[in-house]
Amino acid sequence: MKQSTTRKGYLAVKAPLPALDDSEGERVPDIFTRIIDAHVHIFPEIFFRAVWRWFDRYGWPIRYQLTTTQLLNFLFSRGVDHIVAFQYAHKPGMAQFLNDYMVKKREQFKGRLTGMATLFPGEDGAAAILEQAFQNGLKGVKLHAHVQCFELLSQEMEEIYTICAESGHPLVIHAGREPGSPAYGCDPYELCAAYKVEEVVRSYPDLKLCVPHLGMDEFDEYRSLVERYDNLWLDTAMALTDYLPLESIPDLNLMRSERIMYGSDFPNIPFAWDRELKSLAASGLSDEKLKKITWENAAHFFSITL
Repeated sequence: MKQSTTRKGYLAVKAPLPALDDSEGERVPDIFTRIIDAHVHIFPEIFFRAVWRWFDRYGWPIRYQLTTTQLLNFLFSRGVDHIVAFQYAHKPGMAQFLNDYMVKKREQFKGRLTGMATLFPGEDGAAAILEQAFQNGLKGVKLHAHVQCFELLSQEMEEIYTICAESGHPLVIHAGREPGSPAYGCDPYELCAAYKVEEVVRSYPDLKLCVPHLGMDEFDEYRSLVERYDNLWLDTAMALTDYLPLESIPDLNLMRSERIMYGSDFPNIPFAWDRELKSLAASGLSDEKLKKITWENAAHFFSITL
């Protein structure tokens, strides 16, 4: 795929991308024994509406415009056993409010929802915000380099890496370059790169780090990294769905299966909720590898007991 030097990213090609009218199943495919969805977004409704407006203009039409309670019940009613929920603060001063919201939803869906804290890197009181979130039962931290526009190798991120490594709480960072958009306030191709992630996991061997979307678009680089570093994981969100203009869909048979987690990116998707599960079911992966990817790895990474 050709990209100009000034408009990098899949979403620079032709945004918004189209919705798909693919059929959706009523239940998780029978081939799977259990499902932990390790990549689901929740927000207060006013935040969700802002996210949907952004995607309508710069990304793709959001097929499932549901409130948090509705979307969680939607997935649970279709056979998903457990959900890991993410938020992200797009400016300083929002994290405490969003973390409190996540705590409330965790209590509402007690035992079925793992909530991740968020933070704006470099904001005042960052350590105290995370300490309180962890005390309130949130199990780790989710950040998004494209939205929050932070440099992975920076002093403010060193504080977060240290807190997570020393406390044993996992960290999820959208640190892959894609899906990138010129509508972001920064260039993901300047901020994100596999070599930067390698520096992080090498420098913080006690840090458990997950990069979503299989590290899109540096698939080969991330495949190599998870072979070499035991503290790095990837999730599959949107990478297996044959929707974004990838040159090819990554072959999970060639990847280290104990470091890959299933994630849907629900509800911010333009296609059927189970499209990625259907792709996994048809992947030719062994039952043992499917079990690892669809729930065992996430249970280990997020310390989930089913």
